[in-house]
Amino acid sequence: MSLGKGTSNTQSSGGERFSSFGFIMAAIGSSVGLGNMWKFPYITGQYGGAAFFLIFIVCLLLVGMPVLLAELAIGRSGRGSAASSFTKVGGSPIWGRLGILQVVAPFIILSFYVIITGWTLYYAYAAFTGQLFGQGDFTTQFNGFVTGYGALGFQLAALVITAWVVVRGISGGIEKFNKILIPAMIVLLIILMIRAITLPGGMEGVSFFLQPDFSKLTAQSALVALGHAFFSLSLGMGILITYGAYVDKRQSLGAASLAVGAGDLLYALVAGLIIFPTTFSFGIAPDSGPSLVFIALPAAFSAMPFGAVFGGLFFVLLAVAALTSAVSILEVPVAYTMDRWGWSRNKSVIITCLLAFLLGIPAALSLGMVPDLTFGGKAFFDWLDFITSNVLLPVCGFITTIFVGYFWKNAGEAAGLTAGWFRVWVFMLRYVAPIMVLLVLLHSTGIIKF
Repeated sequence: MSLGKGTSNTQSSGGERFSSFGFIMAAIGSSVGLGNMWKFPYITGQYGGAAFFLIFIVCLLLVGMPVLLAELAIGRSGRGSAASSFTKVGGSPIWGRLGILQVVAPFIILSFYVIITGWTLYYAYAAFTGQLFGQGDFTTQFNGFVTGYGALGFQLAALVITAWVVVRGISGGIEKFNKILIPAMIVLLIILMIRAITLPGGMEGVSFFLQPDFSKLTAQSALVALGHAFFSLSLGMGILITYGAYVDKRQSLGAASLAVGAGDLLYALVAGLIIFPTTFSFGIAPDSGPSLVFIALPAAFSAMPFGAVFGGLFFVLLAVAALTSAVSILEVPVAYTMDRWGWSRNKSVIITCLLAFLLGIPAALSLGMVPDLTFGGKAFFDWLDFITSNVLLPVCGFITTIFVGYFWKNAGEAAGLTAGWFRVWVFMLRYVAPIMVLLVLLHSTGIIKF
């Protein structure tokens, strides 16, 4: 099936399409990354438990879902990369130039995301081999690994696995990978949730997570919830625009958006039902930041019966979540290079991964191996994270809302919405989402503070 004129991306990928179920699995795989398992629990613990979770749900519905549907509609209508789809749909090269930001952002993210993905691979390996729980000082163990050159090897391994999936194409690679791993992830989530809530004192953690305390809600916590709702759906990265290009015309984008949003929400819920019972059972602060996953939780697993098994399963879960997201992130620049320069998929994957690994080396070294890779008080790794998460992604999301809300004449037809839902959708994209995304940008960059 042809994707339309001027979209060499189609020819490069052989005109492949997701199946309906495969698309849902791939889109969910892009959203259920490390953020909901790593970041969501500690920001929820920091900003009030269930009250924060409720605000997160509201933000997901009011901002996340409308932008998600907008990105999918742009992709399916444009039938190209994140940049060329904007050009074709918008009818002007200026939109394509703005769309390139949604290619640059995931490329930078890939360079440091595979570093953390490598950590999850190492911890899964170390847990099952007994190395992780052989020592009592988990802080020293984590710091020793992160600042050692072995971390570069696992970083490369994570990138190689990601490349192996993407080079196999849409149906034979990305779809098949997610159709296997997302159901496997669901099984792991259920096993770990049951283990967590049956721990002594685990129900106290469940109560903290599910009983709201609205007195702890502030303007800052609302903005943090909004930012996480936006980022947890992989918005502003060009992923859903790129995936939208592989979606069959018969696929309901509205139903797909609901499925992806529900998958993201359920993953966040179950992640909380794993993390909070475990932390409360072992007296760990649930707002202890990223060290919660790699330092505090290994200590908890080491103290529970069959902890090596459950700890191993937990880090396998993390690795699976990280890899499904990494695959989605890599596909964006790969689709762009095929579309822009007519490269084969093999060439696009190899060159993109090589460049991402080269950019990721100083990022990894800046975490302790080479402390001098610090600028303005931030490590090179932190700068890459800051530029993408706090600047590029909100800017890309803002551009999408303005483009679809004000400039795209055929948006309703492309999204497949009824007249009533179209009016609601456009209202959100014109008057709610842009303001909210702009507030996230101003808050995350420190321009406004509370």
